Amino acid sequence: MSELEEYHQNLMADVRREADTSGILMIEAFFDRMAERLTEAGELEAADRAFFQDTDGGKKIRIDGYSGDPRDNDGTLGLIVCDFVDSDEVRTFGKSELAPLLNPLIRFLGKARSEKFRDGLNEVNPAFQVSDLIIATWQHVSKVKLILVSNRQYVGRDDTVKLDNKEQVPVTYSVWDLARFERYERLGQSRADMLIDFEKDFGGALPALKASQDNAALESYLMIVPGHQLASIYDRWGARLLEANVRSFLQARAKTNKGIQKTIKDAPELFFPYNNGLSATADGVTCVRTSSGLAVSSINNLQIVNGAQTTGSIHASLRLAKEQLDRVFVQMKLTVVPPDRSEEIVPKISEFANTQNKVNAADFFSNHPFHVRMEQISRGTIFAAPDNERHDSKWFYERSRGQYINERAKLKPTQQKKFDLEFPKTKLFSKTDLAKFVFSASGYPHIVSRGAQKNFAEFAKEIGDSWSKSDAKYDDLWYKRLISKALIFRKLETEVPKQPWYEGGYRANVVTYAMAKLFHDANGEKEVLDLDTIWRRQTVPDALVDALLVAAAAAHHVITHPPAGVRNMSEWAKQQACWNRLKSEELQYGDSLESCLVLIESARSNVRDARSERALTDGINAQSEAVTLGGAYWSKVLEWGRAKKRLTPKDLQIVQICATIPQRLPTDSQALHAMKLLARLKDEGFVVAGAPEAAITR
Repeated sequence: MSELEEYHQNLMADVRREADTSGILMIEAFFDRMAERLTEAGELEAADRAFFQDTDGGKKIRIDGYSGDPRDNDGTLGLIVCDFVDSDEVRTFGKSELAPLLNPLIRFLGKARSEKFRDGLNEVNPAFQVSDLIIATWQHVSKVKLILVSNRQYVGRDDTVKLDNKEQVPVTYSVWDLARFERYERLGQSRADMLIDFEKDFGGALPALKASQDNAALESYLMIVPGHQLASIYDRWGARLLEANVRSFLQARAKTNKGIQKTIKDAPELFFPYNNGLSATADGVTCVRTSSGLAVSSINNLQIVNGAQTTGSIHASLRLAKEQLDRVFVQMKLTVVPPDRSEEIVPKISEFANTQNKVNAADFFSNHPFHVRMEQISRGTIFAAPDNERHDSKWFYERSRGQYINERAKLKPTQQKKFDLEFPKTKLFSKTDLAKFVFSASGYPHIVSRGAQKNFAEFAKEIGDSWSKSDAKYDDLWYKRLISKALIFRKLETEVPKQPWYEGGYRANVVTYAMAKLFHDANGEKEVLDLDTIWRRQTVPDALVDALLVAAAAAHHVITHPPAGVRNMSEWAKQQACWNRLKSEELQYGDSLESCLVLIESARSNVRDARSERALTDGINAQSEAVTLGGAYWSKVLEWGRAKKRLTPKDLQIVQICATIPQRLPTDSQALHAMKLLARLKDEGFVVAGAPEAAITR
C-alpha cells in the first residue's frame, strides 16, 4: 500500500467515525478537518463552513465555505468549494474537471453581490450570511481566492484553466487535493508546492552573491530583490511565505507599516538605504550563470523569517503605489537549510534575526520549551482505559505537523499495531487543538471562533508571558487537566449536532461558547469543576454532559440571534460582545451539576501533592543521570568551569562532589542543581567529545 493510499484509508476512516459519532454529514466532517489544515498551512486566515447549492438558468451554483471578513485578510476574499467522494479507493480527477468544479463557486460570487439575491434568502441561510458580507465589504476586496478542497487526487499537469470569471478584481484559484493534503500532513508544511520559479513566473533570475564557502555547513546568498517581484511573489503565495516567521504567530503577518509605505510612495529610490531588508530560508535553490555572473533561478520553500512588515507593505503597494515599485529594491539574506535540519536551524535564524525588537519566547512555536515539555509528558503519561475499552493508552501531542504519521511510519507492521494501541488516532491532538481546549475553558470563545491560527497567536502571547514568569505550573497535573478539557471539548463536538435545537452550522462556535460558559459558571470561590476525576476515568460524566448541553443551547441561541444591525452570525461569534451576552445569562443547570464539582481547597491540594511527587521523581532521575556521567566527566566540567570562570561558590562545591563519584554521591537536590548547571554550561560552549548524552531534568 502506498503512502497516499494509506493516508486516504485513514482519512476516510476518520471522516466516517466523526460523521457517525456526531450525526453530521460526511462532507461536513471532511470540510471541518481540511479547513483546519488550510489555515495551518497559511492558505487562508480562517475557514468557516457556509454550504449553499442551487441552479440558475440550468447552471449550478455552489459554495461550501469562506475565509471571513476580507478587511481582516488584506483585502482577500476567500471562497471554498468541496469535492468529496465516498470511496474506499483513491479516485482521481484531471484538468478537464477543474472548471466544472470551480465555476459554480464563481457563479455564486456573481449572484452574491446582488442585494436581490441576498434579500430573497432567509437570514439564517449561510448563503445570506456570505452574500451580506460580500456586499458590505466588496469595495475593500482586492483579490478573490478560490480554494478547491478534494479527497481525490489531481492528476492534471497544466494549471491554466479558463473560468467563467466576469469580476473586475483578480481571481486566483488553488487546488488542495488528496496528495497535497498527504504531503502537508507528512512534511509539516506544503514544501513541494512552494517552488518559486523566477525565470518562468516572475520576470527573470535574481543576481546573487554566494556568501558561503563550498564546504560550509549551510549555503548562503545575498540578493537584491526588485519590489515588483517581491510583491508578485507574495500576491501568489501569501502568508505561506511567513510560516517560519516568529511574528507570524503574533499576527504580524504581512501587516503594513505606514512609514515603509510612505517611503515607497514618496521616495522609492530611498527604500534600499532606509530598509533593513529580509532574512529568509529555503529548502533548496537552483543557480545559473549569466553574462553578469551568478543568479538564482528558483527557490524551493522560501520562508521570510524576518521582514514580514516590509513584505506586506511592498505587497500593499500593488494597490496603493504600483507605479513606484519599479524603483523599489530590497536586500535579502538567503540561507539554504536542509529539510531534516529545518526544525533545529530555522527558529534560531528567526530568533537572532529579530533580536532588534522584543519577541516573546512563545513566538518560536514548535521549539518553545512549553511545547517540548508537553510532548515529553504526553509520551510518558498513561491513562487508564475507560469502562468500554480494554487497553490503557496515551494521548499523542503533536507539536509540529507530521510527527504522528512519521513516528508510526518508522515502525514495522507489528510495532505499528502496538503503537496504535498505545497512541490511538482518536487521542491525537495538535498545538492548535491545545490552544482551543485551553482558551475555551479560560473564557475566550470569541477568540477561538476567529480560527485556529488567530486563536493560537493569542494563546502564544499568554503562554510566553506566563512561562517567562514561572514554568513550574506546566507540569504533569497541568497536562492531565488539559486532557480533561480535551475530553469535554470533543464530547461537545459529538453531542451538539444530535440536539433537537441544532439546525446545522456554527457547531465550532457553539462548542467553544458552551464550554466557556460552563467553566465560567461552575468555577467559583469555593468550588470548581472536578477535572481530576475526568482524566482519571477518561470520560465525561453524564451529569456534566447534561449541564454542558444546557450551556450549548443558550450559546446556540445567542450566536444565531445577533443584535439589530448584525447579520453575519459567524462574524458575530468572533466579537467580545457575543461572549459578554452569553456570560451574563443565568442558566438553570439542575442539581446534578453539584456532583461534578469539588472544593477548591481539594483541587489545590492535588496540585501540591503532584508537585511534591514530581520533585521527588526529578531528584531521583537527576541523581541517576549524574552518576551515569561519572566522576571523570564531572572533573572535566570542573576544569572547564574554573578556567572560564563560570562557577559560583555553590556550583563549585556541588561539582567537586560529583567529581568524586562513585566514592561520594550527590544528594537529590545537589544532583538537580548539577544537571541544570550542566545544561547552562553546554549552552555556553562546554562539550566533551564522545561523552554520553544526559537528559536534562526540567
